[in-house]
Amino acid sequence: MAEPRWLNDKEQQAWRAFIAAQRVVNGRIEQQLQRDAGMPHTYFEILVRLAEATDGRLRMSELAVSTLGSRSRLSHAVNRLEKVGWVRREGIESDRRGQVAILTDEGRQKLKETAPGHVETVRQAVFDALTEEQVDQLKDICAALARHSGGTYDSAIWESR
Repeated sequence: MAEPRWLNDKEQQAWRAFIAAQRVVNGRIEQQLQRDAGMPHTYFEILVRLAEATDGRLRMSELAVSTLGSRSRLSHAVNRLEKVGWVRREGIESDRRGQVAILTDEGRQKLKETAPGHVETVRQAVFDALTEEQVDQLKDICAALARHSGGTYDSAIWESR
């Protein structure tokens, strides 16, 4: 059995800083979205992806890829979003098994109301602490980690339109 590749001191410090930052930032974002919109970040991300899509519609499989979620988790989330009237689903005539998620007018309004507080929280939690050069580095580092760990990072999906 091979010896574990232990982290050196520098790597251990970087790892712990990464975990701390991830927990603090995610916690602040979740707290803000729950407080101001009554939804988790995952639901907000689904609304954003649908709002950015042509006609506010995406195939469920495309939505799963763009939100980096499993199809079963996405289906559960879309069910909840349907219940509150922010999303609806339709079958695809040419594909009996396929479905599209569609952002409703109510969902678009909820996103419009929620986005300012969300973006301010993101700005305060992340970008106010960084220089412009660090923002570029953060993007590059996170993209490399996503590609290496999951192989699903695609800049066309993640970069705003």
